[in-house]
Amino acid sequence: MTGPRHDPPQYLPAFFVKQKLTLMVNRYEILAAGPNGEPGELLAVAQQKRMAFKEHVTFYADEERTRPVFSFKARQVIDLSAGYDVFDADGEAIGFFRKDFGKSLLRSTFHLNGPSLDAVGQERNQAVAIMRRFIDLPFAFHFDFTDPHGTTVLSVERQFSMRDRYAVTVPDRRLDFRLAAAMTVALDALMSR
Repeated sequence: MTGPRHDPPQYLPAFFVKQKLTLMVNRYEILAAGPNGEPGELLAVAQQKRMAFKEHVTFYADEERTRPVFSFKARQVIDLSAGYDVFDADGEAIGFFRKDFGKSLLRSTFHLNGPSLDAVGQERNQAVAIMRRFIDLPFAFHFDFTDPHGTTVLSVERQFSMRDRYAVTVPDRRLDFRLAAAMTVALDALMSR
């Protein structure tokens, strides 16, 4: 499978994220939603090094990882409530997210900010959130991000499987696809912290 010949779109109403486990890295594929709602065209690939002291994840337009198209990077070395900046291909900041450590003790909570968007995301189901903390099974879980008016801007649904797979919907055109994709990969990568 080869990657796209173009840059990722700035807005995409639905896409999928699939994780592939390898020995030293978590590898992610970002796929467009096909005409029947199934995973379609490859939009980007990313790798996250396990046990990194300062998280930095780059998304590439191709599987060979030759053309970076966006990235996110931690502001600090290992910090439970550290912030992460999201950058475009030229290194310009396009957004920011952070885990709210205090609120995440019982229900994971993240803050997501873009040029014209402020949103807070939480696990949809409190009971599943609590069970996940005590039972190490691949639970299906869902995150909903809403703006200050209560409007949903991003929903991420983890499908029940041994490998992590997420269906992502973005009902708000203000949310840049790159920021939504970075937040989704971060949910997977940071949930155990």
